[in-house]
Amino acid sequence: MAARLAAAAVRSRGPFRLRLPRPADLRHQEPRRPERSDGGLHGPPRLDQVFVPGAGWIGLDPTSALFAGEGHIPLSATPHPSSAAPIQGATDPVEVTLSFHNTVRRIHEDPRVTKPYTDEAWARIDALGEEVDRRLEARDVRLTMGGEPTFVSLDDMVSEQWNTDADGAEKRALADELAQRLRPLYAAGGVVHRGQGKWYPGEPLPRWQVDLQWRTDGVPLWHNDALLADPWIEKDADPEAGKHAEALAAEIGRQLGLPTEAVLPAYEDRFETLATHIRLPAGPQPDGVDPELALVAELDREETQPTGWVLPLTTSTEEDDAWTSPAWRFRRGRLVLSPGSSPLGLRLPLDAISWVDPDHPGEPSYLVAGPPLDPGHPTVTVVDPTDALTTALAIEARDGFVHAFLPPTLRLEDYATLLTVIERAASATGHPVVLEGYGPPPDSRLTRLSVTPDPGVIEVNIQPTTSWAQQRELTTTLYAEARQVRLTTEKFDLDGLHTGTGGGNHITLGGRQPIDSPLLRRPDLLVSLLTYWQRHPSLSYLFSGRFIGPTSQAPRFDEGRPEALYEMEIAFAEITRLTTESAALEGEPRPWLVDRALRHLLTDLTGNTHRAEFCIDKMYSPDSSRGRLGLLELRGFEMPPHPQMALLQALLVRSLVAMFWEKPLTAPLVRWGTALHEDFLLPQGATRDIAAVVADLRAHGLPFEASWLDPFTEFRFPRIGMTRVGDIELELRSAIEPWHVLGEEATAGGTARYVDSSVEKLQVLVSGVVPGQHLVTCQGVPVPLTPTGAAGEYYAGVRYRAWQPWSALHPSIEVHSPLHFDVVDVPSETSLGGATYHVVHPGGRSYERPPINANEAEARRSSRFEARGHTAGAIDVAALREAARAVASDEYPHTLDLRRAVPRSPVPPAETAHPGAQ
Repeated sequence: MAARLAAAAVRSRGPFRLRLPRPADLRHQEPRRPERSDGGLHGPPRLDQVFVPGAGWIGLDPTSALFAGEGHIPLSATPHPSSAAPIQGATDPVEVTLSFHNTVRRIHEDPRVTKPYTDEAWARIDALGEEVDRRLEARDVRLTMGGEPTFVSLDDMVSEQWNTDADGAEKRALADELAQRLRPLYAAGGVVHRGQGKWYPGEPLPRWQVDLQWRTDGVPLWHNDALLADPWIEKDADPEAGKHAEALAAEIGRQLGLPTEAVLPAYEDRFETLATHIRLPAGPQPDGVDPELALVAELDREETQPTGWVLPLTTSTEEDDAWTSPAWRFRRGRLVLSPGSSPLGLRLPLDAISWVDPDHPGEPSYLVAGPPLDPGHPTVTVVDPTDALTTALAIEARDGFVHAFLPPTLRLEDYATLLTVIERAASATGHPVVLEGYGPPPDSRLTRLSVTPDPGVIEVNIQPTTSWAQQRELTTTLYAEARQVRLTTEKFDLDGLHTGTGGGNHITLGGRQPIDSPLLRRPDLLVSLLTYWQRHPSLSYLFSGRFIGPTSQAPRFDEGRPEALYEMEIAFAEITRLTTESAALEGEPRPWLVDRALRHLLTDLTGNTHRAEFCIDKMYSPDSSRGRLGLLELRGFEMPPHPQMALLQALLVRSLVAMFWEKPLTAPLVRWGTALHEDFLLPQGATRDIAAVVADLRAHGLPFEASWLDPFTEFRFPRIGMTRVGDIELELRSAIEPWHVLGEEATAGGTARYVDSSVEKLQVLVSGVVPGQHLVTCQGVPVPLTPTGAAGEYYAGVRYRAWQPWSALHPSIEVHSPLHFDVVDVPSETSLGGATYHVVHPGGRSYERPPINANEAEARRSSRFEARGHTAGAIDVAALREAARAVASDEYPHTLDLRRAVPRSPVPPAETAHPGAQ
């Protein structure tokens, strides 16, 4: 009955169905004899079989509301139950042996970032890393490598904090969790310092920074981890934190042997309330609150509870090793803080301490590390505040946690001693503390790893490594731990474009201590690297992010001022001359030589020394000894999606350092002109140039393989699509197009300079064409095909407007999408075939969210390419050639710029050509 009801229900919905007896499931039951009874034949219940268009015949079990198993055998199938013949009889158990063998062999696979290298290839890469280490060690290079990898959220790719904003609630939580996971791995026995990070114009406060610090020699810097609080874990907040802060401040004073009055209570400024009231508009407030009564109530409230406690404290200087505590005195009789919401240590009224500012104490040199650390117990003397430094240790309760704001210190010994004093005091009071304020001075006896925010990303400043094995372990561990907290190294745009984090993966080169830096000991090493990078632009563009060019975050020195190459050649000559003179005197080169020669050349267009591809800000800065660290920062590397790709970037740099240490490069700089942003921003030019780099390494005895760079090529220049027209094969790949910074424009917050990313570029690669017989056109204009060097293979670039923002270069030029490509047979004047590329979804669909993985991203990209769409009918070849001559450019001979192809306006009808005519 159930089967008949199901059949009627299915028939009413439209699909045709057949009815059949339900067989035994061959996978789970043995064949058995049907049982007979007086009621007739009793076998398996019956099921329906329905034909579904597109799926074929499917079996339905109406009794169990399930689909039939794949092992069922239809015994009878009729349109109506009454026409089914009865089935009776018997059978013996049977046995069937079925064997099946299937072999799958991959014939081709494009390089992919999810697994960029096979195990065999990675073993060869690892072996080369060890070989480079042996060379560096044998020649006493003393190279260390650090970096600044960046991460984004795995679950959120659309919110502001993961695109443009530097800070965000989720960003703080994930950064804190990542730091806590890395702490036992690297900073066991160390401290977590939550000081201020970068501070850029327009930001109200410095950014936060979670800084892991530990002693390089492995001796604990902090012994009890339970005494370090995490202020971002709200459930650990203590309502009695105010009392604990007061007890901690008193105990620190006692530990230092200071009188009770040396610890000063700090109060908020009640007069600020009066000043705020005076600035109010005249008349009653719109909310009905009487400002006079509110002011009286506010001023009548007694300010008896201090915000925190301040211990004036000066540590060692260049001239005096003694610690002192200046006895601060104030005109108002007590310490009143500057108004604001910043930590207490940033609001001290330093200008109210003395009429005379203290002299600058000077800075020690950090080129050479000191002796092993041995934190002691300092003796502190109370002194007059006149001429004394205005530094202090500040203790306060904030958001339910006790914070200790550390003063600046000039020597690592004093910093370590101060931490010891704070830990002893925290242990005596029995309450944890949050360390903030000023960080330690730069010293190789202390190792640091920090997690900090940057626009759209979380940045991790990793500690320097001295070997390939250390770097391999650190990189793989960092990627794995970041993944555990739902951080990733890749993003997907709405249209399916697969990108990195959008942040950098800067590589820093230096030495164990600044004096060991190979860049200070051998200035010709930096000259060789600069020369080689300039001569091989693929090193600048193959590993970079999407925003390149003279106004990017890491411009090449030859992308800005046209006279840069001329001036750089003079600088190289001066470095060579001064280095030769130093060698003649049997001395090492002066450490300031490189900075003085190159500081004003390694900049961006505005003169910013930090925003340069080769950043020497921290090599030997004239501004401060804290900037004399012997470091070179290579800022042109974007964060790759896989740890093995990040390691290969580092291995390439290590190999070049080893090669130029053994054989310095002396070669002329190349005047690339417009070829810099044409040839090397196309896949063909970039791969050809990077192959020359690999050939140089191999010629030097370093077995670097060109195939190891294929994942970068595929990631940087993804294939859009490919089609075949007879014997002709046409392929489209994404290329790089620099983004221009536009002029200043008014915004709600003032002025801004927008970036024009509306113009994109792609590469056409065609094989099998015959010159003179075939043309390849885009939008009806022949592309300027250039031989690749392989027989019958040609390439060209196509620049086009992908979208039309309200403010851009040439805003009147409309969008060129979709792009139609034709392979034209010249003798017959017909199109043999072609392809169509849609910049957006061909159906106009607007995606609501980014792709969840690389597979969906690839599906979205592939849906925008169609291997069809060629022009029908006769084609005017002469008109095509005339159009090609009209848009041709000597400056960009290999690129068709569709912005130069002016669309032909339709001729108006005669009756409407002159609206005023009768």
